[in-house]
Amino acid sequence: MTEPLDQNDATPSPRRPRWRRVAAAVGRAARAPFDGAGALYRIGQDNLHFTLPVLNGAFGDQLAARHDRRAIRFSFRRYAADVAVADLGLRPAAGGRPRTTVVFLHGLMGDEIIWQTGNGPDDLRFGPRLQQDVPEVCCLYVRFNSGLHISENGRRLHELLAELVATYPEAVGELVLVGHSMGGLLIRSAGYYGEESVGNEKLQAEDNGASEPAPQKPEPSSEQRTMPPDSWLGRLRDVFLLGVPNDGSFLEQNSHFTSLVLRKINLWPTRAISGLLDQRSNGIKDLRHALLVDEDWQSPHADDLFPPRTVVPLLPGVRYHVLVGSLLKSANSALHDYFGDGLVGAGSAAGRIFQDRAAPPGRLISTRIYPQLHHGTLLSNPEVYQYLRERIG
Repeated sequence: MTEPLDQNDATPSPRRPRWRRVAAAVGRAARAPFDGAGALYRIGQDNLHFTLPVLNGAFGDQLAARHDRRAIRFSFRRYAADVAVADLGLRPAAGGRPRTTVVFLHGLMGDEIIWQTGNGPDDLRFGPRLQQDVPEVCCLYVRFNSGLHISENGRRLHELLAELVATYPEAVGELVLVGHSMGGLLIRSAGYYGEESVGNEKLQAEDNGASEPAPQKPEPSSEQRTMPPDSWLGRLRDVFLLGVPNDGSFLEQNSHFTSLVLRKINLWPTRAISGLLDQRSNGIKDLRHALLVDEDWQSPHADDLFPPRTVVPLLPGVRYHVLVGSLLKSANSALHDYFGDGLVGAGSAAGRIFQDRAAPPGRLISTRIYPQLHHGTLLSNPEVYQYLRERIG
């Protein structure tokens, strides 16, 4: 006597007609792409903090031009959300003393998470560790659309820091900026526009207050110029540049050269490939020679092999800490200078402007090389953190 098959048993019945089994298999095959797309969507939603910055780094300028809701806005971040300056609620330390305020800026295709957590919830990185070790310090994080021009983001950083200091003049004391990769270039660009803003305000004040032309005085150099103490530049004490392509990225230089050669060959396949390469974002293109001001990418010669580039001077009275990673054990080789940490050449990270022996004396520059560190591990290395901790705390 044969027992009846349980309805919950997943084993197919031998009496089931073949046409039904075939129809079921065809149905599963037809649903597979939709099931896969659904799984990819769920994975994308779970990892939105990663996929969205990557999308913005690659095509963020196009998203912003279309006012796409996926375009990242320049903002401070807290609890995985944008937060307005007025909502930060910063307060002085005990006794009414202003706090040393540290602002962290990520690099291309990154976000504020790179400063906070690593491979697990217990893997705290520089921001939370610094907050634990030095409670008097206030750590803030910025997220930006890394597909926009560096100078556009640099100008917005200047505006955001100016608003921060104006909103919390009693809470924000000395200002420290920490930038990784492209984030460091934003800091230098913001300094350029901050100086420009201070200069324009001084000129406007002189025009409004002068009843007769004043005698011409020689313009002070950037090394002699002092910043108003109530501006963010007047409070800026330290700038940390971690793996920053100060003289440009060899990867983007190679991409530009490849696109240029393919375009010159002028065949349909090479033109098509060149066109695809040229779809990369303005932020990526600016990395070729670290273009920090609007005039450089607006120049008609911006796409030349060796385009003109504005030299952005260092800010007076600010201590610069140039931290360079290297895949090699030795720092005395051409491979070290060219490949550096794998994404940024060590020669570019060290920066010609930081090594200029003809520069005026008194500049405050410290350069450190960390062997056997790649671009990403600069953000989690204990020695790098200890260097920051000792100089910030």
